[in-house]
Amino acid sequence: MNYNQFLNMIPEAMLVAILIIVFIVDFASSNDNERKGFNPFVCVMMGVLTLVCTLPLAPREAFGGMYVTNSAVNVMKAILSLASLIVVIMSRNWVSKPENKGHEGEFYMLVISTLLGMFVMMSAGHFLMFYLGLEMASIPMACLVALDKHRNDSAEGAAKYILTAAFSSGVMLFGLSFIYGISGSLYFSDVATHLTDSPLAVLGMVFFFSGLGFKISLVPFHFWTADTYQGAPTVVTAYLSVASKGAAAFTFLVILFRVFTVLSVQWHFFLYIVIILSITVANLFAMRQKDLKRFMAFSSISQAGYIMLAAVGEQTMGVAALSFYVLVYVAANLAVFSVINVVEQSNGGTTNMDSYNGFYTTNPKLSFLMTVALFSLAGIPPFAGMFSKFFVFMAGVSGHSFDTTMGVWAYFVVFVALVNTVVSLYYYLLIVKAMYIKKTETPLPTFKSDFNTKLSLALCTLGIMAFGLFSGIYQWIYDAAVNF
Repeated sequence: MNYNQFLNMIPEAMLVAILIIVFIVDFASSNDNERKGFNPFVCVMMGVLTLVCTLPLAPREAFGGMYVTNSAVNVMKAILSLASLIVVIMSRNWVSKPENKGHEGEFYMLVISTLLGMFVMMSAGHFLMFYLGLEMASIPMACLVALDKHRNDSAEGAAKYILTAAFSSGVMLFGLSFIYGISGSLYFSDVATHLTDSPLAVLGMVFFFSGLGFKISLVPFHFWTADTYQGAPTVVTAYLSVASKGAAAFTFLVILFRVFTVLSVQWHFFLYIVIILSITVANLFAMRQKDLKRFMAFSSISQAGYIMLAAVGEQTMGVAALSFYVLVYVAANLAVFSVINVVEQSNGGTTNMDSYNGFYTTNPKLSFLMTVALFSLAGIPPFAGMFSKFFVFMAGVSGHSFDTTMGVWAYFVVFVALVNTVVSLYYYLLIVKAMYIKKTETPLPTFKSDFNTKLSLALCTLGIMAFGLFSGIYQWIYDAAVNF
């Protein structure tokens, strides 16, 4: 074997090295004094990984084309590395609790293992490599969901996640068997060359579509999401909501553009239906939620619909819009979960929305930061969420003419998404109303946030403000997408 090809997998090699180092440090640390610098040490390594992923990279491949990467893939890896870094920063308060004593190293190793699987999945040039990456990401994620051993909800959420994941993987593999039977290969390039628009190919694509739709939480493959989000520890829910969704959505876009080109009419139609259902159904159910984590679960399902709008347009704009949307979504969503996490850790584990009544009177800074994040998720200017939605709307209609059937569908789907943006503003404002307008005799006490919470909130708020105002960030992503 030519081991030099591992040099073409620098982000993955760095993650493996970080995983080994974390394991050794965790194994060698025997008391709390030796673990005081554990979290900052892991944060520094994840920060270095993020910086390495932002470096310009020429297209490379390894293992005979089973692994392929380019600048666009590297940008997405940088975004997911940044998300993982923020999650590790905000997790310190939770992992340091007495009931979690001894599990800090486990948490970091599971987060890194999941991220490694996502990297492999996004760089796959072969369906076998893609599936290995998918499972490498899914199994550690299920362990993360079940990590809170003292809560039955955590075990229930993990069970629902892993069972649904196993079923969706089976459906996906069943579809891939059809694809292999038609093309005689599992390489993306070979399948794209030999695939036809036969009924068997369409059926295989539908099964594959269904399996990956579970990972992105698209309707009607979303039923696990609310229970898993509610049951998992809040820091894990935050990680699951951004990293897993972003990696799966990007991989889905890559495979649609690279493999199923001949079936573009069919998968465009499927995506139009799923996008409309995801945005609309999730918005309607979000209005009914009283638990903030379940509320954010349906919010993430709706956001998944917006993310996939980028896949129905022109390739370069689609890749750039999806990557930028995930970047902005990481900042806004993790800001919300940072506030939820500090309230939950300081107030006996409550995530009930009614408990936030009058929150502004006792915690004005946290209320303001949460409001900014919610406004960004809703797409209100001048926050970055408005720009990310604008770019996915533009990507959704790019390459489509209004005088064609597919063009009419594209404009109609974008119109439905615009209407649902107004609807989403209503239910995001329900939380703002609870914090600022609703009165209660017993508001939550004043919380003193630890340094890590302040740092994670500062990074997220800076992203919400800066990503939309500095055009160079989107230009950097777009330039990388040109070489996709």
